[in-house]
Amino acid sequence: MIAYQGAVAMLNFFVDYLLLLGTNRLCGYPPGWGRSAIAASIGGIHSAACMLQDFRFLGNTLWRFVILGIVGWMAFGFHKSTFRRTIVFILLCMALGGVAQGLGSDRIQSLVISAIIICSMCFLGFRNRPGSVSYVPVELKYGEKKMCFTALCDSGNTLTDPITGRPVLVVSAEVAQHLVDLTPEELRNPLSAIRAANVPGLRLIPYRSIGQPLGMLLALRFSQVRIGKWRGSTLVAFAPDGFGNEGQYQALTGGAA
Repeated sequence: MIAYQGAVAMLNFFVDYLLLLGTNRLCGYPPGWGRSAIAASIGGIHSAACMLQDFRFLGNTLWRFVILGIVGWMAFGFHKSTFRRTIVFILLCMALGGVAQGLGSDRIQSLVISAIIICSMCFLGFRNRPGSVSYVPVELKYGEKKMCFTALCDSGNTLTDPITGRPVLVVSAEVAQHLVDLTPEELRNPLSAIRAANVPGLRLIPYRSIGQPLGMLLALRFSQVRIGKWRGSTLVAFAPDGFGNEGQYQALTGGAA
């Protein structure tokens, strides 16, 4: 019995893991390998618990949706997109049941094949889709401070360092305040911030946006930067405000990654 429970838990872990990866791909977010694995383990434990006499109530429809919600929250974290991605994950779980039923044959085999098919469709069917939205994880370190957040891959972001010609990572005022203690007021008055010299190494980057005249952004070179799989040193510009995206992303990257 214990061995069978373990096999069921591993099967559900594998299926949930594939569906979580597919959900992130479908919504344009990084795979989140680690978080997806932790969340999928909750699904596996739930499936094993449903086999115990005292916990069979966890198998009813209400509790299944509750567990799926918890799995989504664990996989996607505290973001504005969490609810949307969780809904997509639940819909993929429903699609899994339909595909598995259509395949018929052995239930375990059909579940695994169905999960692989759905995950593959999400990855292959939405690769480089025109108009798709893509995000990458970003990690910045400044002295003893570190901040991890999400960046939108924006092909329209052509901001470059006028000295080196390298792409510039643009981050929100929230990131600037957390890492280098620059207030929104200082970001809106870059010349005053430069004169104050409170942050060593600050410089100005000229920029232009649609409907806006030529302006200047405060910028600072960070030596420890991770953008997706890319690691290195890059110039970071600080936007005076957020990006009006309800917290889905806190930076724009056009080519540093």
